[in-house]
Order: sequence, then C-alpha cells, then structure tokens
Amino acid sequence: MHQHNLCPREEPRLFGGFLVLKNLTTPSVSLQGFTMVQEKTDGKDVMLAPIQQNRPALSWEKKIGKKMKMVTPCLGRFRPVVGQCCHQCTPDSLQKEPGPTSPLGFKNLLSIEETQTRYRGWLVRRVCCLLFVSGCKIYANPVSNRLDRVCRSQRVKEALTAEHNAQEGRDGQGQLSRLSTLPPIVNTCISPGFLRFLSWVMLKMFSSVFGSIQVNLDHLRALHRASQEGSPLVYVHVRQCAADFALIPLVLFCHNLRVPYTVCPLHIKSSFIRSILQKVGVVLLPSSALTEQDAETDPLYSPVMTSLVRELLDESQAISVGVSAESGRGGRWLAHVTQLIKEGSVSDVSVVPVGISYDCVPETNTQIGVGSLFRWLWSLLWRSPDRSVRIHLAQPFSLKEMCDSGRCRVDDWLPLQDLLLPVIFNNRDCVFGQRRMSWLLPPPHYATESGEQTHRERDLSIAIILHLIHSAASCTAVMSTSLVSSLLLFRHRKGVRASALSRDVAWLTEELLFRNKDVGFGGSLEDVVRHSLSVLAPHLVITAAPSRTDPVIVPRPSLAASLHLSRYAQIVTHTFIPEAVGACAVSAMLCELVGSGLSSRVRSGGVDGEQVNGDMEFDVALCQSKLTERALQLCHLLPPGFMPPCQSACSFALDAVDSLVRCGILIMEEIPRDVPICDFWKKEGALTWTTSDDPYDSDSDCEAQEQDSRCYKISQPRQFPELLFFLCAMLAGHLRTLCWATSSLDLMHTPLPEAEFVALMHSHLCDTASRAKQHYESCSEEAAHMAVRSLIDLGVLSEERRRGGVSLSVGPLFQSSENRQKLQRFISQYLFN
Repeated sequence: MHQHNLCPREEPRLFGGFLVLKNLTTPSVSLQGFTMVQEKTDGKDVMLAPIQQNRPALSWEKKIGKKMKMVTPCLGRFRPVVGQCCHQCTPDSLQKEPGPTSPLGFKNLLSIEETQTRYRGWLVRRVCCLLFVSGCKIYANPVSNRLDRVCRSQRVKEALTAEHNAQEGRDGQGQLSRLSTLPPIVNTCISPGFLRFLSWVMLKMFSSVFGSIQVNLDHLRALHRASQEGSPLVYVHVRQCAADFALIPLVLFCHNLRVPYTVCPLHIKSSFIRSILQKVGVVLLPSSALTEQDAETDPLYSPVMTSLVRELLDESQAISVGVSAESGRGGRWLAHVTQLIKEGSVSDVSVVPVGISYDCVPETNTQIGVGSLFRWLWSLLWRSPDRSVRIHLAQPFSLKEMCDSGRCRVDDWLPLQDLLLPVIFNNRDCVFGQRRMSWLLPPPHYATESGEQTHRERDLSIAIILHLIHSAASCTAVMSTSLVSSLLLFRHRKGVRASALSRDVAWLTEELLFRNKDVGFGGSLEDVVRHSLSVLAPHLVITAAPSRTDPVIVPRPSLAASLHLSRYAQIVTHTFIPEAVGACAVSAMLCELVGSGLSSRVRSGGVDGEQVNGDMEFDVALCQSKLTERALQLCHLLPPGFMPPCQSACSFALDAVDSLVRCGILIMEEIPRDVPICDFWKKEGALTWTTSDDPYDSDSDCEAQEQDSRCYKISQPRQFPELLFFLCAMLAGHLRTLCWATSSLDLMHTPLPEAEFVALMHSHLCDTASRAKQHYESCSEEAAHMAVRSLIDLGVLSEERRRGGVSLSVGPLFQSSENRQKLQRFISQYLFN
C-alpha cells in the first residue's frame, strides 16, 4: 500500500498530535472543532452532509457537548479522490480514464426536489419523487429465446450428458425437465413498469431507514462513457447486508445508468416475492437451495449460470455481484466472467468496484418471506431516520487487460505449509512466495479442463477475486462509528474520557485522510462523537457523574458488543494494515529479545531503585532484514483482501517496515563503513549489469546492498509506544483466534464433518473468551471459519472427501502436541501482551 504525500511543500510528521497543513488548494469552512469541505460542482457549492441530530440529547450527551468545546480544532481537512483503478494491473484503463483531479462532491439520493423533474409548481413539490422516478431512463431489455440459447449451449449439453448419461442426438430442449428450478432464474428480466414502481417504493422505504444516502460523483461520468461505448459493466461490492443488493441498482437507476442484473444469495421463500424480484433483474437462488453452497452442489447449476452470464453479457447487460470477504462466496460469478473472457466467448467487460459504508448496518434475515417482510416494514414506523450511507462507485477498468497483463502473478503461489512450516520447525529462512487460497474458488468449476490449465486458470480467477475485494474495501469510506469503534476496541478498551476520545477522533481522522482514505462524516467534532456514541450506545457503558463534566466511555464486556465493535473497526484495520503488520513484527522481535535474557535500559530521570519515572528506552538495534522477514511471515497469515495480489509479499513486508519509519515509531540508523555503500569503483570484483522485467526487482543495486547495513531503534517519545500497541491490537483478534483454535485441537475427536468441526471450533472459541471474560472479538463465526481454513492450509488439518461431504482430521505432522505448541508459539509471538 503506497503512502501519499499530501503536502509537497512540507514534510508532515505522522502520528505526531495534530497536523497543520498549508497551501491547500481546496477551500474549507472551519466549524467548531471540525472542518467541513466546501467544493464546487457544476457551479453549485456542495457541502458534506453533517451528522443529523433529530432527537433530544441525553444527559451524558449534554456533558460531552460542554467538554468538547475545549478541544483544539484540526486544520487542513479535505476529501481525497478515491476509487482509481490499479496503476500496475490496468495502466491502459487508468490512462484512458484518468479521473477527476479534484473531488466532484456528493449527491443525496433521498433529497429529490422539483428541479430534478421537468415540471414546476406547488403540486409538483408534493409528488416530485414520483415524477422523478417516471422520468428516469430505462434501457430496453428484450428477453427473446434466452432459455433456448442457454439449453442449446455446448456447456449445458455436456453437463447434462455427464450427469444423466443422455442418449446421443437428444437436444437441450428435450432435457429441459432435468433443469428443475433453473428455468425461472434464466428467464429473469427487467420490466420498466415494475422497476419504476419498486424504485419509488425503495426511495420511500430508505427515507424511513436512513437520513441520507450520499453518492460520490467522481467517476459517474466515466461510467456513462463506458456504458455508451457498449462494454458491459460488472459491479462488485463486498457483502455486508441485504440492503447492498437494493442500493446499487437504485443508485444506477436514479443516475440514468443501465440497471444491472443483481445476483442475490438470499433465500426467498415466498413465490410471490420471487416473481416480483425476477421482474426487476434479481437473480435468485433456486427455490430448493437454502444457501449458495447448497446450490453449487447441483452439477447443473454452474454450467447453466455460466451460460446465463454469457447471454447477459452478449446482450450488453450489466451485472452486480457481491463477494464475501471471509469465505469468498460470490466469487464464482466473477470466475464465470473470467472464464468467458479467457475462452473468447466475451470480448471484454468493464469492472466497477463499489464501496458501501453504513454508520449502522441494518439487520436483515437471510431467509425472507412475506411475514418477515411485513414485520420489518412495521418496525420502520418506530425508527428515526438518523443513519447515513456513503456509496463510492470506483473507476471502471478492463477485465481483459487485467487477465492479459500478467501483473497478477500466480507463478510464485505456494501452499501455506510450504511457506511457514520450514520456519516453524526447522528455524530456516522464510520461503519467498505468495500464499495460495484455493478455498476461495472450489475446484469443480474447472473440472472439465486439463490439469495444468485448470491450476493456472483457477489461481488467476482467485487473484482477480482477491484484487476486487481489496479494491472495493479501498474505496469504502470510514464512517464515524467505525472510527470510534476502532479507538474503543484497540486503544481504550479499559475506558476513556470524552475529551480524550474527541482528541483521538480528530487525530485518527487526519491519519485516514493522509492515507488517501475518505471519511463518511462531516460537521463539528462535538456532533460527530455524539452521533457515534448514540449509535453505539447499546454496546457501550457511558457513565456521567453529576459532579463531573467529562463522561467516561467503556466498551461493554459482552460477546455481542465486542463483535459489533469489531465489525465496524475492520475498515480502519484495512487502512492501517501495513503499519499493523510492521508493529506486530517489531513486537515479535522484542519478545525474542526478552526471551533471550536481554532487558531494556530505562531512563529513570534521577530516581533510584526499582521505581521508574519516565519513558522506556530500548537500547537494541532491530536489523532490517530480520524485521522484514518477520513481517513477511505475518503477511502469509493475513485474511484475504488485506493485501493486493499484484504486490508481492516481500514488497508488502518492506512497505510495512518503511511505514513505521514514516510515522515515527522507528528511527533508522546505519552502521558506519570504511567504504561507502554506493562507491562501486572501490568494491572488489567487476561491475555487472543485469536486465529484468520483474516489477518486484529493485532498480538499484545500491538499495539491495544497503539493506544489510540498516537497523532501527524504537522512537523514545512517550506517545509512540502507545501507538505501537494500538497498531498491534488491530491484528490481535485474528492472531488470537488462530492460537485458540490450535489449542482446541486437543479437545477435538476427529474425523468430523467440516460443518460440525467449524461449529465445535466456534463453541470452543466462545468458551475460551467466556473463561477469560475478554477478547470476545476473537470468537465470531467468521473468525472460526477463517481459522479452520488457515489450519487446513498449514497442514494442521487434513481434508478427506467422502460421499456425504468433506471430513476434517488432525494431520500426521501435528498429531504430536509438541508440534502444535511450536505452531502456537510461532503465532503468539506477534501478539503483544
């Protein structure tokens, strides 16, 4: 992840209190303790929407307002341009659509006025929403013989022949009855009348749930140009809730873009609701399947859906796909598109990552019926619309260019056990390579292809899935609730006063903006913190004593509260992942030094004896090569989506160490030499020149040799150790889950079916957190699933495929408790205690 210098005339000091920048070209309006950015769009001033407060303040909120007026305001705020395509994987797309040089502002989707219609008058102002929906453009979508074309495709015929052993000469139409519930899915269409009606209903419904839905306007012009050029658009977002699948089509409809066919993984039980949704382009699961996993067990489902995707792209239809960041669910649809491009069935598509941010994620059920729908609509009548949503449509890029450029390299992908087991057991140097996450795309998708081609094509599809997950997360704005949740969970777990929390909110906002990360809030600092605490109040303990004007905020020590805060804090962890990896590597080396008997010298400030007043002063040098190696080993344990696949793990580890230098945690020192490093003429041996097209190779031989003489020391100011611990805490939940999962193997009686094994693992994680009465964020269902996948990749668990499914058992190498303890010690070294 590259750091951006946002002030070229000054070298800003990161993590050093408040940042004051000068010579900014974006005009800003200073408010009380905060700054709102004022921009111009089409001759109009667009102001970032402030936090709305439509209810009476509670007693603790009044005290927060009184105390926070004393907080020093932050200067130099502006909103960065986000969502640009990858300069390494798709340079031609970046050059073709360079994007805006300055932000173009936002548009509130729920704020519809008479100026957006063709009519004027007092009556128009009362029905302007209905007139606006009736005036939006809808692209024609004729469905003529699509089902016949799908059934006659060679892919479907081969699947039918292989599954049912059909006789030769029997066409696909004669075998249509074998497709069971798939024909209604293939016949999904977009009816203009139903689309306009449901769009009006959704605008009214979302106005009862959200106070505003802000849409970023930076790349809308590029989307219009890409749509006019005839290239189909594929929108990709990271799944959060059921509202995602409704928001993206609604945003595109209101901006006169082609409404996409939306792939929805929810199980809709009502046939009436299914028929309505299939008339507005919603591709549902088969009625007999409860989950995507159940649908994919049908051998006909994958080839029929691949043929359906081909027909939709041939019709120049847009597609919207949601991908799960934890399990990779939904990535199979992207694999369908990639496979069609590699086969030449589709010339090219333009992929658009979409970032959706909620300050309060709506709770929805994965199984929807008529009763549950009416109960949810009834609950809207008693809810105040004070929540907000931020939607970023990123710059479109060519998927064919990404496939053909070769920048997403899969040649050096290795199993995780090949990367880490030599380090864990033999204390050898780390093997250079990338971790292969084959579980993101199950192998039956490429079962009809040859062995070597299957392996490479599958890895390429996985690399594209990982890249799109990372791109969608990168263009997602950080909401105020995410910012406050990360501070309470990672820095102030034991509680913090409102004044200190407000200072940290201002500081962390500056740091996010310096990393080219957009924030989804505006207004005064008082309103931002008050709104965040009011949204998170069910998961916090807020004490406001009558004699004190500074309330204390403490995260509620419960499973639900910790999981809720952890879910919102993930986007902050994604932004600071290089610094978090580097901080954990420093923590691992310090643990090794403490374990070896070395101690740190403490500057006592003139105090004798055991009493210490002052800062810890570590008089140890951390070798760059060793520190980078520790960071590299930790990179292999990261969940999917945190690291782009077009960047090598070694390069990411170097960036992680350099980021700690840039933010002031580490200080670089060089070992003096008699001969300068770059004095080539005084070196022994001839000077040789090499050429390489490898983008990861260094352009300078001096830089490679200079690393051997570099070392680092920890910065001595008081705030930097606290920041080091704050960064270490970002990855502590994931690493602690791996440690607890490894220790739970002693209690497992294997072999067990995979679903039962994951359920028992989740139960053990919850029991461990309950006994410790802390660290509940390490025992979510997603964390248990990710831990099981990591243990399988490490070889701790072995998979055995049976007729009833996959069974898991402890691998032969880890039958020994000693080897399991070695693995646990290796992971726990990155946990700061």
